[in-house]
Amino acid sequence: MDANTYLFLVFSGVMLFSAVRVVTARNPVHAVLFLVLAFFSAACLWMMLKAEFLAIVLVLVYVGAVMVLFLFVVMMLDIHIDRMRQGFWKHLPVAGLVAVLITLQLALVLFQGRWQSMREPGPNVANVNNIEALGHLTFSAYVYPLQIAGCLLLVAIIAAIALTLRERKDSKSQVVSEQVRVRRDERVRLVSMAAQTDNRQDAAATAKNGIAGAAGEQKK
Repeated sequence: MDANTYLFLVFSGVMLFSAVRVVTARNPVHAVLFLVLAFFSAACLWMMLKAEFLAIVLVLVYVGAVMVLFLFVVMMLDIHIDRMRQGFWKHLPVAGLVAVLITLQLALVLFQGRWQSMREPGPNVANVNNIEALGHLTFSAYVYPLQIAGCLLLVAIIAAIALTLRERKDSKSQVVSEQVRVRRDERVRLVSMAAQTDNRQDAAATAKNGIAGAAGEQKK
């Protein structure tokens, strides 16, 4: 067994173990940390397949941004573990069936022996580095699927923001139908109020009269 096969077995074993612990860990923070370990192991496998760009993107985007955000959200939320685990055994047969199907699919791919040819570059990208080949395929053969995926993600972001701010009491929004139906009399309301004098002048006059009266009494 050569070094590449040994490293593949090590990284694959660590990734499978961390993936199982993501589901079985009782503490959500520990589950997120095991998911980070799974992403690191997957990045190492991408490096072995000579896909350095995908490995770096997996570490920078998922581990450095997405999983850190998930970790802070999980730490700030008051998650009830007991309530989340209710009905776990009820859904276990369906989860087991899905796990068996995924295992059969992986076995069909791995037992054919063709997956090892993925490490070798294709005929059109033999003399091109990984990033250049990926960019060429992305903006030539897969440009329309890329644009469609970007539009779908944009719609999903807008929908998530709209659903989040819809029921909040402190959120401010405009009702266009009410703004259109408003009349001129409803925009401005004139209120008549009685004239008021300056209280400071009245107080000064009262104080002045009091001082003058006290001085007159002292002369008497």
